[in-house]
Amino acid sequence: MPDVRVALPTTVDGAVDAMAGMPGAQFLAGGTDFCVEVSFGLRRPPAVVCLRRVAELRRTEITPTEVVIGAGATYSDMGARDLVAALPALAAAARTVGSPQIRNAGTIGGNVATASPAGDTLPLLAALDARVVVRGPGTERELGISSLLVGVKRTALEPTQLVVALRVPRVEGPQQFLKVGTRNAMVIAIASAAVVLDRGARRVRAAFGSVGPVPVRPRRAEDELSDAIDWGRLSASEAAVARFGELAAEDCSPISDHRGTAAYRSRAVAVVASRGLRRCLEHVA
Repeated sequence: MPDVRVALPTTVDGAVDAMAGMPGAQFLAGGTDFCVEVSFGLRRPPAVVCLRRVAELRRTEITPTEVVIGAGATYSDMGARDLVAALPALAAAARTVGSPQIRNAGTIGGNVATASPAGDTLPLLAALDARVVVRGPGTERELGISSLLVGVKRTALEPTQLVVALRVPRVEGPQQFLKVGTRNAMVIAIASAAVVLDRGARRVRAAFGSVGPVPVRPRRAEDELSDAIDWGRLSASEAAVARFGELAAEDCSPISDHRGTAAYRSRAVAVVASRGLRRCLEHVA
């Protein structure tokens, strides 16, 4: 990219100010999506604000009620033992992303801000109603993940706003992440699922990726299965588990593309929804 201005801030405020001072600039963290678009000539920003020197974006805090993950945390960072214990499905999703090199570079903030329907961390964030901390010039606000993601690679972010952190509620109960792809590793999801049993609220939580413009919450499936579960024993009939998958698939709106047909994606959702729920009920880690 010839004649591109580059800013190297060391604070979040410095990054936001740099962006405000360079119209048309692009925030750059891991660059695992952005650099591909540049290589293919799809984007040519006049300036870049690099975020790797902003230590604040790599901070993670775990409390009894939530996990606050800095937007600069990499997929590899999500393999830390304390994060695996607090959010095992998020750690499982991170492990499916690309190669080790990609996992060392790509960030959770970039995954959220890119807003790809196939973003691997998005189903779990949606299932747990995560909140996104966003900072702009002189302002900071929080948005629910469902409010931030508005379409295919579209968000409610303004050009000068930066995703700073994710606030992810902790829930008592098992959780699973499953992913269907064209091969076993380094693959973009044909369909993905996060399933959580929230024992405190006696609610099933779920969300699916790559089967709609944004992560899909199967509300009817959640409601019906929440009533069907024996929460004391954490068990449900096989018929109820299968019904959960059927209802989840009905709530999705997949498309056909070079990775799979809409019919295949719909079937994949039914399978991973039921399988994820079954694993939760069996307490499979």
